[in-house]
Amino acid sequence: MAYAVTQSCCNDATCVSVCPVNCIHPTPEERAAGVGGLSEMVFVDPDTCIDCGACADACPVGAVLPVDLLRGPDTVFADLNRQYYEAHPESATWDALAFPVAPPQGSGPFRVAVVGTGPSAAYTTRALLTGSPATVTMIDRLPVAGGLLRSGVAPDHPQTKRIEDTFAWTYDHPRVSVQLNVAVGADVSHAELLAHHHAVVYAVGAATDKTLGIPGEGLPGSVSATEVVAWYNAQPDRAPVEIDLSSPRVVVVGNGNVALDVARVLLTDPEALARTDIADHALEALRRSAVREVVVLGRRGPEEAAYSRAELVGMRAIDGVDLVVADHPATTAAVDAAPVGSKAAMLRDVGRVDVAWEADPPPGKRVVLAFWTAPVALDGDEAITSVRVRDTTGDDSSEQTIVAGTVVRSIGYRGTPVPGLPFDEVTGSVPNARGRVLGRDGQPVPGAYVVGWIKRGSKGGIGANRACAQETVAALIEDVSAGRLPEPTGSARDFRTLLRRRRSDVVGVRRMRAIDLAERRNGALEGRPRRKFATVPELLAAATPARWLGRQR
Repeated sequence: MAYAVTQSCCNDATCVSVCPVNCIHPTPEERAAGVGGLSEMVFVDPDTCIDCGACADACPVGAVLPVDLLRGPDTVFADLNRQYYEAHPESATWDALAFPVAPPQGSGPFRVAVVGTGPSAAYTTRALLTGSPATVTMIDRLPVAGGLLRSGVAPDHPQTKRIEDTFAWTYDHPRVSVQLNVAVGADVSHAELLAHHHAVVYAVGAATDKTLGIPGEGLPGSVSATEVVAWYNAQPDRAPVEIDLSSPRVVVVGNGNVALDVARVLLTDPEALARTDIADHALEALRRSAVREVVVLGRRGPEEAAYSRAELVGMRAIDGVDLVVADHPATTAAVDAAPVGSKAAMLRDVGRVDVAWEADPPPGKRVVLAFWTAPVALDGDEAITSVRVRDTTGDDSSEQTIVAGTVVRSIGYRGTPVPGLPFDEVTGSVPNARGRVLGRDGQPVPGAYVVGWIKRGSKGGIGANRACAQETVAALIEDVSAGRLPEPTGSARDFRTLLRRRRSDVVGVRRMRAIDLAERRNGALEGRPRRKFATVPELLAAATPARWLGRQR
């Protein structure tokens, strides 16, 4: 009875490191070298798996299951795991031995500030704590920790959010200080961080989105996936946007995992979402929604789609929602010729329909994957009423009109400048070498490091941050060992005093736990994992347990 990796795989490769027979691939080293051509998830080789279950025990999101226990849509993962090794037999080889970089024996402790509390920050802190004597100050502009796990993962993906449990111990570690509700660049500068720490690691992600650059993009009804995700996840530092759900069709431009998340949330039965941690205002809007069809536009074909196989499987499993493909000669050819196990091949048994774009969608709910289609303009007088699109294959230069009241652009996230650091406007990231921030002269900026999307651009999911963090931490420890880091002039106590002089409402770990407890208790009253506070003032009020307990009484 072999094991298989399933839909909720976070791809952080924890399972790879515990497998005694090397039957889980591609490894981070293989992905870096381009072996297998896949980076969205890992796979178990059913022919060499010895059924020990070590991978299932280690998986932070519960994605590894015995093949015999797979049910419903998950049964396809038995085939996907097997097919990976049929296509990539070279994956049976072992990686070369590698050992983590460690400071020299007897070297003293050093202090590191980690800006951010999302997955990349948590992986960085974990690597520092387990591989060095560093003490870490974790800083976040919000009163709550979690970053992408809290505000980016779709509410109907609770398994993915389980990885938060892997990070929970870092906040309580005796060498960790948590300082939340502190904005670096406003409340404290980069220079002040370095004056109190040997190094600063920025794990600030990518806060904005890329634009289409087409006419009509600024009309009401045009929103970014960033705004929609913040809307349904109750991101507290963003005022909820009004998502127009009054027309039967929504168009999503882009076909990555976030695009599928948006389509899925818009069409899933609201009563099913009511059992998740979705924002209250989003849930009420979805209960009133008239949306029956979400069209997902992709400039390229089904094999080049940016979504993962796992997300496609999830899209096919939504109760009461059909998945169809817009009929197109190039799509038909690509799907019919696709090798077994490929993204295109997974669409062979999906219905192909000739969509009447200028008419209302038929009865029922459905997601339409429209490949080889790009938007030309968003049309409407006072608000969007339709989208003009063109065929990208070159076979047809004519335009079509898709009637829709809402258009969501989901073509990628983009980083924003970090105060005090250089910034590359082209890549939307901080110039760096292995995480070391590079100045205009191409030389490392002493004590400054980056990790996650602000380091590598908006590529890779949650698990990709583990290897990314290990690389940055290795570079940092190399610099510690070589004596390259500036000696701070202020102490850890001086830094805490500085913060509290600047802000009276800094949130430490106890107040952070009070917020978490309040959200979980409020959620439990309604059979939900948590009920999120949607604004910063609400979070700060809940951070004082006595106030929260008083309200409950």
